[in-house]
Amino acid sequence: MGMLVGMQDALHSVSQALLIPTIGVLLLLLLGTVVCIGSVLAEAITERRYLKDHVPQLVESMHGKTKEEMICLVEESGLLRRQKKTLQELLQYHRLPEEERRAIAKKLIAASESFGDRRIGVTELISRIGPMFGLMGTLIPLGPGIIALGQGDTVTLSTSLLVAFDTTVAGLISAAVCFVITKIRCRWYENDMVSLESMMDCILEEVR
Repeated sequence: MGMLVGMQDALHSVSQALLIPTIGVLLLLLLGTVVCIGSVLAEAITERRYLKDHVPQLVESMHGKTKEEMICLVEESGLLRRQKKTLQELLQYHRLPEEERRAIAKKLIAASESFGDRRIGVTELISRIGPMFGLMGTLIPLGPGIIALGQGDTVTLSTSLLVAFDTTVAGLISAAVCFVITKIRCRWYENDMVSLESMMDCILEEVR
């Protein structure tokens, strides 16, 4: 029995010691959420504000054009800067055999996908772990709160409940906001990849 009590005390000490790190992580998640909000707004205003994704018309205009003319068409198009850079880089290898050009195209596509995955990964991580740490921050202070309730200590009880509610809200709000940002960026980057792949296929077919 004494061993069981000792193990329970040790477990209680560990769980209570995790409260401060949990609150610290939640504050970092909230800070990261604010940064992600600023990042997606900046991307929408500075990059996507000028996006004109007229890929069918652009593909049609490339038929029968030389490499230099294609570079000019890409530069003058309404694509994103990183899309233009990727397409222009592919055009630089127009003298290589077709198999090598297709290999380079796959590598460029993988690099573009990696760019999107890195941006989405941050918000996706926050949306997943936010509720977990919010739940931890809710449950940890409830132990002392229940003990205080049994002892009639309403001050400690109210403090524990306040911490529990605050951590729950922090975890959920960071997760909800980052979930929305993740969905927005997933839609953006999926459309970007479809456009980029269509343009690359056109370039690989036209440049011989």
